[in-house]
Amino acid sequence: MSSTPPGPHSLAFRVMRLCRPSFHVDSPLRVDPLDLFTGEDFFDDPVAASQLPILFPQNGNTKTGEPDLTYHNRFELQSPIDAMGLSGLLVLPQAFGAIYLGEAFCTYISINNSSNFEVRDVIIKAEIQTERQRLMLLDTTKAPVESIRSGGRYDFIVEHDVKELGAHTLVCTALYSDGDGERKYLPQFFKFIVANPLSVRTKVRSVKESTFLEACIENHTKSNLFMDQVEFEPAQHWSIAILNADEHSSEINCRTREIFKPPILIRAGGGIHNYLYQLRSSSAQMKSDRSNILGKLQITWRTNLGEPGRLQTQQILGSPIVRQDIELQILDIPSLTVVERPFLVHLNLKNQTGGNRGPFEVWLSQGDPHEEKAIIVNGVQKLVLAQVEAFSSTDFQLNLIATRLGVQKITGIMVLDMSEKKTYNPLLDLEIFVDSD
Repeated sequence: MSSTPPGPHSLAFRVMRLCRPSFHVDSPLRVDPLDLFTGEDFFDDPVAASQLPILFPQNGNTKTGEPDLTYHNRFELQSPIDAMGLSGLLVLPQAFGAIYLGEAFCTYISINNSSNFEVRDVIIKAEIQTERQRLMLLDTTKAPVESIRSGGRYDFIVEHDVKELGAHTLVCTALYSDGDGERKYLPQFFKFIVANPLSVRTKVRSVKESTFLEACIENHTKSNLFMDQVEFEPAQHWSIAILNADEHSSEINCRTREIFKPPILIRAGGGIHNYLYQLRSSSAQMKSDRSNILGKLQITWRTNLGEPGRLQTQQILGSPIVRQDIELQILDIPSLTVVERPFLVHLNLKNQTGGNRGPFEVWLSQGDPHEEKAIIVNGVQKLVLAQVEAFSSTDFQLNLIATRLGVQKITGIMVLDMSEKKTYNPLLDLEIFVDSD
């Protein structure tokens, strides 16, 4: 990559990107030598075909000794390596190529003296400019290049980890003394675009006490990517487990894969791979924290010839956390009960605030007074619970009785904070099967 230096200058910059070579792929047309001497209709003539073992004994069937009159060997490859189309040669990059986010941009810079005289005291600077920042890669202000002779050059290599998308400019400048002692300033600009190698799409689902995160990674490059690491770093107060489809395989195989973990291939041009994580809140303090930040993904990969890349996603957000100050949860409910026979439902009341709350009243709402309820309270209609300390909970039981057969719903379990005179949302409906004696 090069740019034209402004005005008459003795020096000029030339820039070449340093990246690994690619394999030379050869796809020659492979034919049988017999085709050079005969036509496609050669085998249609029985007389001519009978001369095949005499003319070309190597074309006979090695097992039976009879001539092979079919066409299936015409394009048969002589060596298994030929099927790959790889000649074993490597090809150096012929163009600047695509630059992707997360890669290391390494470039070879040469400053050439094309004049007929020597230049002296050359101060060279190279920096990367983006929309957000300027980053100095080389500065020889404190140790200028003493001289560059006529026809000579000064070479150096700079490297930069690409962390931004979009337009980038490599700015190379030289301040030097010309042959007549005049001090000159040479700026040259080399522009390139940084593209995104991957897209990460996420889905979040909450099921009871667990949150499930699905991450779909898609490859947008023209090269296969081998994922060395795709790890989710959970935010504080979250614990995480990765869910694999083969988690029920043998323990020995699991240990082997853990030690010798093969990379996951995501093919070029739109290949995808999905990862599934299960998150759980790991502390009581989390229950009072209304932040819905789950964490972020750390992704590292290598290309076909081992060039590394690394990306870190932004914080992944879960569903908005809406928590009540007082939360009622079911602990245990019998799957089967008998009609008109009392049964117990085990419940838990949590105080998710920083202060003591209560006492509380718990009762079963009647709903429509004209409709007979299938599940009613057996005994005292309102249960009184003592005060609950901050970030604590209390377990209790409701004594209920069913009046109808079949699958019935327990609805309208209500909680009242007697000190605050505040009623909280009822517990979600519960189902129970009611049988006869």
